[in-house]
Amino acid sequence: MSINIPSHYVMQFGTNVNLLLQQKGSKLRSLVTSGSYVGKQASPVDQIDKIEAQRVTSRFAPMGRVDAGVDRRWVYPVDYDLPQMIDTFDKLRLITDPESFYVTNAVYAMGRKMDYEIITAFQGAAKTGEQGATSTSFDSGNEIDVAVGGSNSRLNVQKLLAVREVARSKHIDFDEDPLFCGLTAKDESALLQEIQITSGEFNGNDKPVLRDGKLERFLGINFVYCELVETHAAGTNEVNVPVWAKSGMHLGVWQEVQASVSKRNDIQGEPMQAYVIGTFGATRLDEDKVFNIKSYRA
Repeated sequence: MSINIPSHYVMQFGTNVNLLLQQKGSKLRSLVTSGSYVGKQASPVDQIDKIEAQRVTSRFAPMGRVDAGVDRRWVYPVDYDLPQMIDTFDKLRLITDPESFYVTNAVYAMGRKMDYEIITAFQGAAKTGEQGATSTSFDSGNEIDVAVGGSNSRLNVQKLLAVREVARSKHIDFDEDPLFCGLTAKDESALLQEIQITSGEFNGNDKPVLRDGKLERFLGINFVYCELVETHAAGTNEVNVPVWAKSGMHLGVWQEVQASVSKRNDIQGEPMQAYVIGTFGATRLDEDKVFNIKSYRA
């Protein structure tokens, strides 16, 4: 046997490429209304305020007039892109082709940006008026205090009861307009310590609170798992837990997320570029359909 045989040995590498743990795209897009637009801004809805019928007090009296208040809500586009380059020389040293994984990773990232726009709009100033010149603030009366259900408490049944009561008082029909609550790991752990959540007496076979250990629905409120919803209230140890009716929030899309892979002839080595773009923005459509629960963080 030749002494040179070892020179024929090859190095064995794994042929899998793993994406590190992350939120894979948007969790919230399907839970809000959406529309496609062009231009520098768009109005997803014209608002007409409620009116009251008037009692007739005399016969053949002059007919008056009732004018409903009107307003217009606006949404504005935000541009995002994510360029990544894959060096040709590096590809020669790889067994697997990473291009598809780069694109997938970027599309996930763009989906998270959609959620970021929606989350920012929960309590952000919404632009209203004929041309969007008026800023409409989040209704502080729709906020559930951190002390409800216990001093410095996390999400609990009492807070969910409180937000349900406020939502009901606004005439939200949970059957026609589903209500959602953003849920993070810390608040999930807190709820799983509540007897109303875990007891079989509260978990009917037709509408269980828990399914395979996962919180699904309670008091008519649907839970959506999304760590990104946890935003801190400035200068406090409190975070905001958004609760919203689907028709109360809107995502406007100017450019759906698009991906391309092309060769960069202008760069030495002519690397491949994975490029992902998207243009979208979000707004609150109705102040009476968006709520906020304060949850404590030590």
